[in-house]
Amino acid sequence: MSQPPASPPEPSRPVDEEIDARGLLCPLPVLKARKRLAGLAAGARLAITSDDPAAVIDMPHFCAEQGHALEAQDPDPRGGRRFVIRKGG
Repeated sequence: MSQPPASPPEPSRPVDEEIDARGLLCPLPVLKARKRLAGLAAGARLAITSDDPAAVIDMPHFCAEQGHALEAQDPDPRGGRRFVIRKGG
């Protein structure tokens, strides 16, 4: 039996927490995301902005490994990329 399709991300829905990790290099952006997510309830949304080139690899890998959903990863007008993560259950 197949699973129902996942709900599309809600880009207009506000995030619960925001981290500016610009200027920090690997592994600090992921470590900051991990620490902040630990204090959030399942389903909460965290946005983290990073200008570390490795973040485009590290954030999706971190989310997949930890059971979180990477809802968006878009260029940030202030520099770097903004990742929106929904905490898994």
